Parts: sequence; C-alpha cells; structure tokens
Amino acid sequence: MLQEVHVGHKSLADYQSVVARNLVEEIRELADSLKGVRVLHVNATSFGGGVAEILYTLVPLMRDIGLDTDWRVIMAPQEFYEATKFMHNALQGNPVGLDEAQKEIYETHNRLAAESLGGGFDFVVVHDPQPLLLRHFAGDQGAKWIWRCHIDTSTPNREVADYLLPFIDHYDASIFSMHQYILEGIECPTRVIVPAIDPLSTKNMALSPEDADYVVNQFGVEPYTPLMLQISRFDPWKDPLGVIDAYRIVKKSFATVRLALVGSMATDDPEGWSFFTRTVEHAGDDSDILILTNLNNVGNLEVNAFQSRADVLIQKSTREGFGLTVSEALWKAKPTIGGNVGGIPVQITDGETGFLVDSVEECADRCMWVLDNPDEAKAMGRAGKEHVRANFLIPRLLRDYLKLFAELREQS
Repeated sequence: MLQEVHVGHKSLADYQSVVARNLVEEIRELADSLKGVRVLHVNATSFGGGVAEILYTLVPLMRDIGLDTDWRVIMAPQEFYEATKFMHNALQGNPVGLDEAQKEIYETHNRLAAESLGGGFDFVVVHDPQPLLLRHFAGDQGAKWIWRCHIDTSTPNREVADYLLPFIDHYDASIFSMHQYILEGIECPTRVIVPAIDPLSTKNMALSPEDADYVVNQFGVEPYTPLMLQISRFDPWKDPLGVIDAYRIVKKSFATVRLALVGSMATDDPEGWSFFTRTVEHAGDDSDILILTNLNNVGNLEVNAFQSRADVLIQKSTREGFGLTVSEALWKAKPTIGGNVGGIPVQITDGETGFLVDSVEECADRCMWVLDNPDEAKAMGRAGKEHVRANFLIPRLLRDYLKLFAELREQS
C-alpha cells in the first residue's frame, strides 16, 4: 500500500536572500503555466536518507507556488526491503542479483501499492527502484510518469538492469544525477538533474560557533578538540571502516584528534544494522571514536552542529549516487574530503573547495593538511560554500522539475 507523508509549510520567498533573484523569477514564471496541476511523489521511506530530505522541502515548495502536490511512501514487509536492498546494491555494481522469490516479492508489493494509488494526477514522480513497478501495474491513468534514479548506475549488474529496463521504458521520462549513470539500453527519454540541499532547513541553517559547541559537547566533544567527521548511513559503499583507518593514521600525528561517525537508520535499509555492528567492532574500545545515530537523539540540529563544529569533514564513499552530505558540509564553509567517485567530484573541486581521494592513505594525508593549514582551509571552505550556492540549493532543483513538467505537458 501507499501511505501519505505529511509535510510542513515552505515559502519560496524565504529563499530570495540566499539564491539569485533571476532564479526565483524563473521559477514563478514556470509555475504560472502549471498552477493547479496534481503532482505525486512516491519513494520508499519518509526518513533516513537524502531522498526523504529533498522531498520534505520540495513538496511544500511545489505547493507554495501553486502545484497540488502529494508525497506517499510504499509500505511493505521487511522481506520487500531486503530484496530491494539487493537490487540497490546490484545496480551499483554488486555481482549478487535477485532470485525468483525476491522478484516475486518485489512485484507483488508493487502491484498492491499500485492498487491503492488512485487517480487524477498529472505527474507521478517515482523515486528509485523500490516503487519502480507502480507505472507497470497502475497504467498511465492519464498522467505523465517520471522515474527518478538517485543511485550510481554507471556499472550495474547487467542481469538486474536488464530485468528492470522494460519497466523503466514504460515511463515518459527518467532522471539521473550524472550522464554516466544513464543505463545502457534505456529507451525512455532521459534527463540529468543533480540533487540539492535546503539551506534553510534545521540541518543547514546558520549556527553560531557557541551553539555548535554547546550541542556537540552534550555528546562528549570538548571545545578546541580537533574533530574529524563523516555523516552517512552505515553502508559498505560509504566506507566508514576506511574512515576509521584514516583517523588512526592521523592520530599518530595529532594525538588529541577525535572522530565522529554519524548516521541515520532508515526503514528501507535492513543491511544498515549489520554494518553498524561491523563499524562498532572495527572502532574497538577507542573512546575517541564516537558512533552515533538518530537513536542517540542525533537529529538534524545535531548533524548541523557536528558539521559546523568539525575541523575536517569527510565523505569517503567508494560508490556514490551524488552524496548530499558533501554539499551540506561545503555549505558550512568547511573544506571537505571526498571519495573520487560518483557525484562527489561535481561538488568538490580538488584543491579548491576540498580534496578528492582514492585511498585511506590519501584521506589521512589530506585530513592532516587541513589540520596543519587552518587559514588556507578556511579560504577553501568559503569557496566551497559559494559553489554550493550557485549549483546545489533546492530552488534550482525546483526549477529543473518545473521545466521538465512543462516539457512533458507540451507533448500531451
């Protein structure tokens, strides 16, 4: 079944102070031609990942400019999320695919969700593989259907990709975060639209150094202590074990440095708990390593405080669809060290707004440079913030969706 997600109110006018005026004007002009259209977004979870964070802002902003917009999540038993996690990993290159029983579970719960969909929508935006089959089971119902893929599908498991392609081709358009992610063999029209962050959300609003210190001190981080930080799900693709190894190298030169690994446990990621356990085991009894989740009362404000307080921000992914945590870190005007993969190089200009790394040793070396060169690091952080302002804030993403809606409407 599909369950509605309730969101708060957002106003486009509030963003006029952080983005260019011509962008706001372009959005309003596009919205005038789309007022009253019904839009539905569907994904797999209402918390614990970048997609949900985007929708908590995008949906109310669409409403604010006159689009009748809803958001629903697909509800299914644990076995469904286990199967779709295999699918997610396979699309990112894992050789392990889906067996026939997993495919049956996947198809059954998409069919049940489609039966609860209802009609009357002008545009249905389906996010990621979990609810992908909705279009197949629901029919077009007079709507334009868009599949939005948020993951790195540059080198997918071909068996799983070939299984999904006929379902994707039922869509009127598909969106990928990078050109290299566009699946080979896809026949439906494709677009490249990069994700974005909300600069006014609790996670990204400006915090004073005193407020940030106060919050992280509640978790035992003392002022002036050098702090390395990675914000990510506990997932092998995010490489928290490699971050711990890099920290251990840095520790040899900076004895007082601490490491915080902060992640959210999501309902659509059953693998997360087992990898969380592996991460804790890898950290061992080192009291200078903090491993925190939303279950430790670490919410958006706390994440903001950790990012604002940290000296070195890391996103050492080995595969990454885009990595919104990179833009979040850069928005705090902090130099950010990221894996040289996926969407991270689009956000980090190596040596200018942060550093791109390919190994644990490179990660450690760049962390030590940031700690050794605070003035140059601050300048790098300021450059990173302006790069995000120009490219990765939510009004730009809103504009891109409106342009696609307008194009599809003209094709009717």
